[in-house]
Amino acid sequence: MGAERATRTPRAGLARAACLALTVALGLATRKAPGLFPGFVAEFGGDTLYATLWVQLLGGVAWARGRRTPGVMNVALAALALCFVIEGSQAIDIRWLDALRRTTFGALVLGRGFLVSDLACYTVGVALGGLLERALRWP
Repeated sequence: MGAERATRTPRAGLARAACLALTVALGLATRKAPGLFPGFVAEFGGDTLYATLWVQLLGGVAWARGRRTPGVMNVALAALALCFVIEGSQAIDIRWLDALRRTTFGALVLGRGFLVSDLACYTVGVALGGLLERALRWP
């Protein structure tokens, strides 16, 4: 589960970008147009895709940096830890962080209000992201 060879071709880069854009679009759609989705997906889909997005972002950065990339498991664990830290930070009142969370960008990246259910969503989202990362590492 160490470093793996990543296929760094324009096609692979386009596939990564397309998956990333689709993840963002679907995640935002669950918030802006929840009526388009079944209730469970509308309620939990955005948080799940948020974690998927972090796996894609971290995996994409690693992919773009070199010929060897960290294993999918390492990327997934880093994304899960990041999501849990961000969620945990929502339970702490820090004036400047709370002010940032009141902006659209801050709310999208840092969220608002600690929810235990988000931790479950992040776990599922990271698993989904790990599967995507695996699929995007074409031999």
